[in-house]
Amino acid sequence: MAQKIRSADGVLRAVPDPGEVALPKEGETNILITSALPYCNNVPHLGNIIGSTLSADVYSRTLYVCGTDEYGTATETQALKEGITPKQLCDKYYELHRETYKWFEIGFDFFGRTSTQYHTEICQSIYLNLAKNGLLEKQTKAQTYCEDCQKFLADRFVEGICPHCGSDHKVVQRSSANMYVKLDAVQSRTEEWIKQSWKEGNWSPNSVINSEGELIDARLKGGLRPSPVTRDLQWGVPVPVGEDEDDQSMKGKVLYVWFDAPIGYPSITANLTPEWGQWWFNPKNVRLYQFMGKDNVYFHTIFFPSIQIEYLNYEGGKFSKSHNRGVFGPAARETGIPSSVWRYYLISTRPETQDAMFSWADCIAANNHVLLNNFGNFVNRALKFIASQYDSVIPEGEVGGPLSPNDEVDAEFVNDVNGLLKDYIEAMDSVKLRLGLQTVMHLSARGNAYLQASGLNKALVAEHPIRCAQVVTRAANLIYILSALIYPFMPATSEAILTQLNAPARAVPDVFSIDILPGHHIGKPEHLFNRIDEKMADVWRDKFAGSKPATAAATPEPSADATHVAPAMSKRKATAAKKAAHKAAVETVEDGGPKSAEVLAWEAKIAEQGNKVRELKSQTPKTKELEEQIAAAVEELKQLKSELAGLPK
Repeated sequence: MAQKIRSADGVLRAVPDPGEVALPKEGETNILITSALPYCNNVPHLGNIIGSTLSADVYSRTLYVCGTDEYGTATETQALKEGITPKQLCDKYYELHRETYKWFEIGFDFFGRTSTQYHTEICQSIYLNLAKNGLLEKQTKAQTYCEDCQKFLADRFVEGICPHCGSDHKVVQRSSANMYVKLDAVQSRTEEWIKQSWKEGNWSPNSVINSEGELIDARLKGGLRPSPVTRDLQWGVPVPVGEDEDDQSMKGKVLYVWFDAPIGYPSITANLTPEWGQWWFNPKNVRLYQFMGKDNVYFHTIFFPSIQIEYLNYEGGKFSKSHNRGVFGPAARETGIPSSVWRYYLISTRPETQDAMFSWADCIAANNHVLLNNFGNFVNRALKFIASQYDSVIPEGEVGGPLSPNDEVDAEFVNDVNGLLKDYIEAMDSVKLRLGLQTVMHLSARGNAYLQASGLNKALVAEHPIRCAQVVTRAANLIYILSALIYPFMPATSEAILTQLNAPARAVPDVFSIDILPGHHIGKPEHLFNRIDEKMADVWRDKFAGSKPATAAATPEPSADATHVAPAMSKRKATAAKKAAHKAAVETVEDGGPKSAEVLAWEAKIAEQGNKVRELKSQTPKTKELEEQIAAAVEELKQLKSELAGLPK
C-alpha cells in the first residue's frame, strides 16, 4: 500500500512501493532528483548530508533516488582493517547510512546500493558500448605490486606493510594493462553538451562553467586526457571480457569506481522500477536535478549530468573520516540537538556559491536567536494568546477578508506577506534552498512585527475586541502558511505546528488567505524549540576535534579513493580563513554577540535597497515618474530598516 507524503510545494502525493513507482507523464513537467551516492566504507558526516542528501530532500518533488557507493579501493581497505569481507562491510554501513538519513528525516523514494545485479548489467553494457564505438584504449603502466600475496596495491600502500599478507619486503613495481576511455576524442562534443545544458538547465555557480557561459574547469581548458575505467581489484563490477587479446588482458579486473559510481543513479532507479529508462532517456518530459559536494563535480559534469554544491567545512578545516574530525551522522543524534535544528542550520549555511564553514557557535546561535527567538516566538506567542484569552478558540469578529485589511498596519502586513510568498516560490523553483529558508524566517519575523505593531495584549482584548480578533486570526493563518513553507526544511516542526493548530496539512498558497476561521478550536500550544547552553560549543568542539598524526600538517590526508580525496587546505585558503575568523570575532565583540542569520540577511537587503536608491537618485533628467520611483524606493528602505530594528539580534 503506497503511503502519502507531502512534496516541497506542499502537495500531498503517493509514494508507490518498489515496482509500482509512478512514471513520467507525457507533456507534463516530471522531476527526477538524485544526490551524490555516499561512499560506503564509513558513516556519513554533516558535509555529506548537506552537500547532497539533505539539499535534495528539501527540494524533492517527484522521484528522489539515492544509495550507497560500495565498490573501490577504500572499501577493500576498510574491510581489511575490520577483518571482514567487502560485502559484509557494505552491508554494515548501508544500514548505518539508512538509519542516519531516517533520523534526519530525509525521505528518499528509494535508497539503494551499487552492489546489485542491475548495476553490474548496466555498467557492463555502457563499457561494451564504449568499446563498440572505439572509445576505449589499452594503456600499460607500472604499479606497486606485492610478490608475497601477488596483488597490486593502491597508492596508499607504497610504504610499509602489505595489508593483504603482512609482508614488508617483497613490494615491487610491475607493469599492468588497463582500459582508458578516450575523453580527448569526445571533448568537443562534451563542451557543446555542457554549454547547451547550462543554458537550458539551472546549474549552480562555480561548476565547470561560469555565469557568462565560459568553461572554467582546468582540465577542460588544458585538454582532456584518456581516463582509466578498469582497475586491478577484486571488489567491483567485473570487466566484461570477450575473446580478443585486449579483452583477455582485462580478465580478473573490475571497473574503476568513478566509472561505475555515477551509473548508480540509473541502476538504483532500475531496482525501483523496470521502466527506469522512462526516467533516464526522456529529456523531453523529465528534468534532472543532482545534488553533490565539490569533490564530485568533475565526475558528474563531464562523466554524468550534474549541478554543483560545494563543501561544508568544519571549524576552520575539513571534515575528515580518516582523522575522525567533524560530526558524523550517528553522533549528531548524540548531541541531543533535534534533527529539525540540524536541518535548519545545515540548510541555512548551505554552500551555494562558495565554501561554507561549520561552526558550533553558529549552530547554537541559529537555534537560540533564529529558531527560538524569531520563528518559535511568533508561533508560541500567538497560539498561547489564543489559548489563554479565548479558551483555544479562534474568536468571532469582522475579519474583513484576506485582501480587505482594516487599517494601514494590516495593509502593509498583507502586502509584505504576499511579497515574501512570491520570493519563497521563486527561490524554491530556482533551487535556491538557502534563500527559500531565509524567506520563511523573514515571514515569521514579519509576523512578530505585526503582533508588536498591533499592540497584542490583554488590554486589546478588553478595549478593542473586534480588532484583537482580526489580529489573532491573521496571525493564526500566517502560522498555518508557515507550516507549509517550513515543511521541506523541517518536517517534524511542520507537523508540530499542525498539531498545535489542530489543522490538516496544506499546500503553499500564492497569496495570504484566511483558511482557519472563527470558531476553530486549536490544539495545545507548546514550545517548538528549546534554548541550547552556549557553553556546549566548547564541549562539542573538543569532542569532535579528532586527532592527527604528527606529520599530518605536511601530508595531504588520504581518504576513500584517489578521486574521493579532499586535499589539505592551501596556505592561501588557510590565511583567508584566519582573517575571516578574526573579522568575525571582532564583529562579535563589538556587537555584543553573534548576529543571527535573519539580521545578516536583512542587512544585505538594506544594502541592496540603498544601492537602488542611490542609482535612482543619480539618474537624469529628474522626471515626475523618476521622483515617484525614488520616493517609493526610499520608503521601502525605511521600512526595511524599521523591520531590522524589530528582529532578534
